[in-house]
Amino acid sequence: MVSELEHSGTKVLGPNARVATALAEAAAILESQGANPFRVAAYRHAADTVEHLPRNIATLFALHGPKALTELPGIGEGISSAIAEMLLTGRWAQLERLRGQLDPVAVFQAVPGIGEELAERIHDTLHIDTLESLEDVLQSGELRSVQGIGPAREQTIRSGLGPLLDRRRVSRPSPRSEAEDLPDVALILDVDREYRGLARLGRLKTIAPHRNNPTGEAWLPLMQTSRGAWHFTALYSNTTQAHQLGRTSDWVVIYFYDHQHLERQCTVVTENHGPLLARRVVRGRETECRIHYRATDPFFGAHPG
Repeated sequence: MVSELEHSGTKVLGPNARVATALAEAAAILESQGANPFRVAAYRHAADTVEHLPRNIATLFALHGPKALTELPGIGEGISSAIAEMLLTGRWAQLERLRGQLDPVAVFQAVPGIGEELAERIHDTLHIDTLESLEDVLQSGELRSVQGIGPAREQTIRSGLGPLLDRRRVSRPSPRSEAEDLPDVALILDVDREYRGLARLGRLKTIAPHRNNPTGEAWLPLMQTSRGAWHFTALYSNTTQAHQLGRTSDWVVIYFYDHQHLERQCTVVTENHGPLLARRVVRGRETECRIHYRATDPFFGAHPG
């Protein structure tokens, strides 16, 4: 079967042209969506490097792994991981998301122990759509909140996911901790505030998501922005659960990228109980959100939750 990254029109492309075309398309879409010029330039530079590479990039990757890709001009760990994903799977989740075509269920079904129904529940419950984010929730224990995942299934998923990710990254990340280098919750909440404000005003470009969109309408607002060294992509959750609960204008999924363009994600919601009642909260980082509101809002805690 020919993948979406294997052709341009009717002409079948080789691996170098295929990867370069995908990177250049990502740069063009990001630019049209108002992304930081530095981020756009990084993808364009990587596309140019791959296009003019004098050897087959698939052979280079097969012989020497993702580390060899980072030794090429303008390709850091994040873009190396993206190229490895394209070479191994014939697809690139980040580009599919920018197009509105990403199918998280198909992404998760690549992991042993995850069938279609379980993949759907993982996506709906945790609002994640990448294998890297699946690894994060495995490490944090959040995956156990998904119906149908007990200790045995969790271990099966862990055993199958590790080798899939190890094939496309330079180094294995250390276990998640509170001290991990993540954007401060204040930055994430500010991105959330900006996104929802611009979306309400109709000032953002919209994409037509492939899932939960029977009419094919371009209704989903998408925002690219930066805060310091961090780059962010924000859009409303398009999970089945978000539609069923009427939260498609509340739950915001935020992807963030560091200087290496490594991709991570989180979800911001309006809390409906407890001390953070009615406040915007980064899921999984509630303690940090309480500290943030306590430090910035003199009225925080004045009203019982």
